[in-house]
Amino acid sequence: MKVVVITGSTRGLGLGLAQAFLQMGCAVSISGRTAEYVRSSTESLARQFGRDRVLGCVCDVRDDRQVQNLWDTSRQVFSKVDIWINNAGISNPLGKFWDQSEGTMSDLVDTNILGSMYGSKTALRGMLTQGYGAVYIMLGLGSNGRMQDGLMLYGTSKSALRYFTRALAEETKGTSIVVGALSPGMVLTEMLASHRRTSPQTWENVKRVLNLFGERVETVAPWMAKRILENKKNGVEIRWLTFPRLIGRLATYPFNRSRVVK
Repeated sequence: MKVVVITGSTRGLGLGLAQAFLQMGCAVSISGRTAEYVRSSTESLARQFGRDRVLGCVCDVRDDRQVQNLWDTSRQVFSKVDIWINNAGISNPLGKFWDQSEGTMSDLVDTNILGSMYGSKTALRGMLTQGYGAVYIMLGLGSNGRMQDGLMLYGTSKSALRYFTRALAEETKGTSIVVGALSPGMVLTEMLASHRRTSPQTWENVKRVLNLFGERVETVAPWMAKRILENKKNGVEIRWLTFPRLIGRLATYPFNRSRVVK
């Protein structure tokens, strides 16, 4: 039985991945900053899949001690960690860069970039000791160079994570560890939908792109989980929105009555 640890997994794509891995017979450690969310999500998953395969931990990835505790607790409960997914991330309020607060900037950088670094460092040290394992980093808007008005901070963080992931894959060559990137494309999550409230005008532009290229969690998560479990190659990027799929979306959009966002 594979053991999967997912940061930022009490809701959104992280929770969707947890459900998918559990449906495929894995054990999963979920985590998040808020104890209430961790408790409720853990209870929900435990009712569905059994308490022996679900662990919930409060973990703020901005704190390396909490990240280490997530690893240690997962190892204590499940005896190993096969896969570690750095999924925890936040976005910025839709708007121009010069209107973003200093607190928003530091929180986003600490969560998205430093949090993935802490998670990767902790997991790699543990996996090198146990002799095997795989570490994945969640990419997103900006990681392929595409820009979206109002999301400069978020895009910058994901661009940095692409470099970090590629460099980490290079540094782990010749070891027993697999490092990879996850590119889910535009997935409708609570984090993304929150922009509807913070900036209705800019949201209309985001909504158009989301309806053209976006997808729902329940579609992307199982597809991605299956490929993570199958992958044995270092340096792989598991990408949902491939070029053929993108062309297909463009071709069928005028005839598609199903929209991700109404």
